[in-house]
Amino acid sequence: MARKANADSENTGRLKQIALTYKMTRKADPKVGLVVGGLGIVVFGVILGVGFLIGHPIYLGILGFLLAFLAMAIVFGRRAERAAFGQMEGKPGAAAAVLENVGRGWTTTPAIAMNRSQDVVHRAVGKAGVVLVAEGNPNRVKSLLAAEKRKMARIVVDVPVHDIIVGDGEGQVPLKKVRTTLLKLPRVLTGAQVTAANDRLRAMGDLMSNMPLPKGPMPKSARAPRGGKMR
Repeated sequence: MARKANADSENTGRLKQIALTYKMTRKADPKVGLVVGGLGIVVFGVILGVGFLIGHPIYLGILGFLLAFLAMAIVFGRRAERAAFGQMEGKPGAAAAVLENVGRGWTTTPAIAMNRSQDVVHRAVGKAGVVLVAEGNPNRVKSLLAAEKRKMARIVVDVPVHDIIVGDGEGQVPLKKVRTTLLKLPRVLTGAQVTAANDRLRAMGDLMSNMPLPKGPMPKSARAPRGGKMR
């Protein structure tokens, strides 16, 4: 009974998620229902017609229903993804949302660097190495990327570091292609090396976030004497 109740609740949750996704997609793509429904009818009708011609309408009808459902699911998924990217594009943190859904094997740390203009750099670590993903003004964000690459060179010396600037300009990667760009990078690290790199980066982050910073000007007693180093 408990298993059946859990299965029913999971199915209900999936249906609600599909309904919510459809509503969100329809706001950006009002014709999604007509396109998906029309595609299903056409696929089913064509295969069923072939079934009547060869004398097997039942078998081809079942096959047509399954293929029509598959085609509808694929087209709906693509249009829903396109609508989601369209709604996120240009908004702060959009790249971080994409990185969170790259898939297994990747560890994402959003907003590891930011300036006053809210240009931001996110970090993803996987078997391809460290990937720094920047979003914001291309001219301003380059300095953020350069600083983070220098930091990575000190912390994870033996790990390749890639950088991506999100945008539609020359040399940039559109938001909808960020995930595929990461997945196409060559895998050069083992699982143990990825874990070690994450541990080093996490430790450095914890060290920097927990380091006490003095408030106000540095006291004279703590300043280095002229002509020598502070002991």
